Amino acid sequence: MTMSRVEVITSVGRRRRWPRAEKERLVGLSLEPGASASDIPRSAGLHVSQLFHWRKQPCERVTPEEPALLPVVVEPLRDEAAVALPPEN
Repeated sequence: MTMSRVEVITSVGRRRRWPRAEKERLVGLSLEPGASASDIPRSAGLHVSQLFHWRKQPCERVTPEEPALLPVVVEPLRDEAAVALPPEN
């Protein structure tokens, strides 16, 4: 019979808080060309899905600007030929 190792967790662990600078550093590393988006979070002790969540966060916070309303003046059409020619005497 083979003995296997069992880990018993006796206390409730608190969630880790990641500083914004560290989040930005890890996201930046994952966006570099040739970077493995799964190796980077694992090396930092982070789950891969958390990194992908952080990558989406800046996009979610950016809200498009309110569309600007511009005044519109409607003028009657002018005959371009009459405007271009001086009046006859």
